[in-house]
Amino acid sequence: MDTVLETDIKELKLHARGKVRDVYEDGDRLLMIATDRLSAFDVVLPDPIPGKGAVLTALSNYWFGITKNVIPNHVIDPAPWASDPGNPVYARLKGRAVLVARAQAAPIEAVVRGYLAGSGWAEYSKSGTICGVRLPAGLLESDRLPEPVFTPSTKAAIGDHDENISFARACDLVGKDMAARIRDASIRLYTEAAKHALERGIIIADTKFEFGLVNGGERSSPNASRASSAGDAGTGKLIVIDEMLTPDSSRFWPLDGYAPGRSQPSFDKQYVRDWLTESGWNKKPPAPKLPPEVIARTASKYREALLRLDPSNETLSLI
Repeated sequence: MDTVLETDIKELKLHARGKVRDVYEDGDRLLMIATDRLSAFDVVLPDPIPGKGAVLTALSNYWFGITKNVIPNHVIDPAPWASDPGNPVYARLKGRAVLVARAQAAPIEAVVRGYLAGSGWAEYSKSGTICGVRLPAGLLESDRLPEPVFTPSTKAAIGDHDENISFARACDLVGKDMAARIRDASIRLYTEAAKHALERGIIIADTKFEFGLVNGGERSSPNASRASSAGDAGTGKLIVIDEMLTPDSSRFWPLDGYAPGRSQPSFDKQYVRDWLTESGWNKKPPAPKLPPEVIARTASKYREALLRLDPSNETLSLI
């Protein structure tokens, strides 16, 4: 599989270019393409990670399928190159592209934490809280929390930093009812996914979901055509969008060797974050180039996450 840093599909109109994904308009649908770009500390790095986009696509599709009965999602066709093999655009994007429904994105990131790590551990160490949520005293770094905690954040533009916010602030941004629906759906999704992953040797320490609304009259995903377990809003139906439970949006730890009281090895981009921190980079653009060994090891970590969760996935033969 070719490494892709950026796409330029002249047959379609560019809708948006994010940190990782390029999105094009394809009729009344969107073609979402996962490139091999990698961002850290909200900065896109200059070096792509070979096969990363394919792993993200495969894992998102895997989880969308498993959780579609918890809440609908935006997927219309997870493998458009197979459904329309004569389409020259789709043929170039095997393993990377998904056809999705257009949705109005909620302006918050829905973060769920099941273990004490990262910025959550940093805040807890100082105040005993995460995003204002009081936790029991005496917890160690990487400890499992008594129950999953919903800790929303702002959704920053490229180059800016997401900021943790309180649930009250989330209510201000999206409305009390919508914030409650997003919180409840996020915790249900995390709980089901964490149990599923644990049986396959992976701890999902925390993760981030994104949600959107689709109007009842719009053409949308077959998954989104059913009533959501979170209910219907007056302006549309709540669905999961973007990606789901990937090494980019989640903190994955191997179950074997897990021990609270220290940081854990991971199957996500924490390895790159650690290298960048140790390099002395000021976390502002431009980011430094990654050494070949860091690129190779990062690619291996992403692939290992897919291998553990879905060892028969055909994407493994492409990367």
